[in-house]
Amino acid sequence: MSDPSLDLSQPIADLLRSGTAAAHETAEHSKGAGYLARGELTREEYARFLIMLYHVYSTLEQALEQHASHPVLAPTYNPALLSRAPALEADIAHILSVSTSALPNHPLWASLVTDPPPALSRYTARLRTLRDSSSPALLLAHGYVRYLGDLSGGQFIRRRVQKAYGLEGDIGTAFYEFGRLGNTAAHAALGDMKRIKEWYREGMNRGVGEDLDLKVMVLAEANRVFEFNNGLFETLEPPSKLSLPPPLLPPVHALGDPTSPIEPTKNERPYPLQVSGKSAEGTEPLGEGTYTTQGVVSFILAMCLAHFVLVVGGFTGNRGWEKYVTAMEWIAHTRARLLGM
Repeated sequence: MSDPSLDLSQPIADLLRSGTAAAHETAEHSKGAGYLARGELTREEYARFLIMLYHVYSTLEQALEQHASHPVLAPTYNPALLSRAPALEADIAHILSVSTSALPNHPLWASLVTDPPPALSRYTARLRTLRDSSSPALLLAHGYVRYLGDLSGGQFIRRRVQKAYGLEGDIGTAFYEFGRLGNTAAHAALGDMKRIKEWYREGMNRGVGEDLDLKVMVLAEANRVFEFNNGLFETLEPPSKLSLPPPLLPPVHALGDPTSPIEPTKNERPYPLQVSGKSAEGTEPLGEGTYTTQGVVSFILAMCLAHFVLVVGGFTGNRGWEKYVTAMEWIAHTRARLLGM
C-alpha cells in the first residue's frame, strides 16, 4: 500500500524531491556528513571515504551500463557526462600519492576490499541485487540520489576539501567536476550543472511516465539509498582536531556535534559590563556581567545568523545543506578576522 498523502499524479522528479525531504534532513544531521562538509577528516580518512564511494559508484555504473537500453534507465544514461568512478580513482591515487595502477596494493585500499565495513557491503549488495534482477528500474533511484547530490551539495564540499587538504585546481577533486551537456570535455559552471540536473529530472519523468506502482517503488528505493549513504557516514572516524572553529550556535540542520564549549585563548580580553569586584590581579574590574572579546564576537555573529534564518527561511528544504555550509564558512571567516586568528 502506498502512502495516501503522496500525490502520485506528480512527475517522479517532483515526487522524489518532496518524498525524500525527511531523509535528506536526516543526512544533514549526520556527524559523518558534518566531518566531511567541514573538512575535518584526516587525509587518510578522507581517502578511505573516497575508496568506499569508488566501490559504490563502480558497482552502480556497471549495473547502469548492463541495462543501458532499459526503457526506464535509458533517458538518463550518459556515462561520458555522469560517471564518477574514474574520477574517484584518480583523486584517491593523488591523495595517497600513488599511481592508479598501484592502488589495489595500497594497504588502505586492500583493507576495504578484504574486510569492508558492513555498511559498504550492504550498499553494494543491494546494487548487485538490482543489477541481476529481472526489473532493474530501481537503479534510477540510486542514480538520482548520487548524481544530483554530487551536482548540488557536492560542489560546496569540494571547496572545503580543497582547503582542508591543500588541493589546487582540479587535482584531487575530479570527483566533483562535471562536463557540460553536449561538450563533456569542457568544465561545467554552476549554470551548466543546473542544466544537467534539469536534463536528468526530465529523463526520469520520461522513463517512469505515469506508472503509479513504479513511482511508489522508486521513491521507496530513494529513501533506502539515503539510509545506505548514512551508513557510510557512520563508519567515518571522528576528527581528533577541528579544522575550523566550531559553529557558534547549534544549527537548525546540524552537520556535526557543535555543543563542545569554546575554550578561551590568549587573545581574549575581558569586557566588564558590571563593576562588582576586581580581577585576580587586582587590576581590572570583574563581575558576573564580564564578557570576553570572543564572547562578544560570538554574540554578534550569532545575531547575524539569527537574522539570516529569519530573512531567508533558515536551513530547511532541499537547499538547506548548501545554505548552512555557506553561512558557516562566512561566520568562521568573519570570526577569525575579528579575533585576529
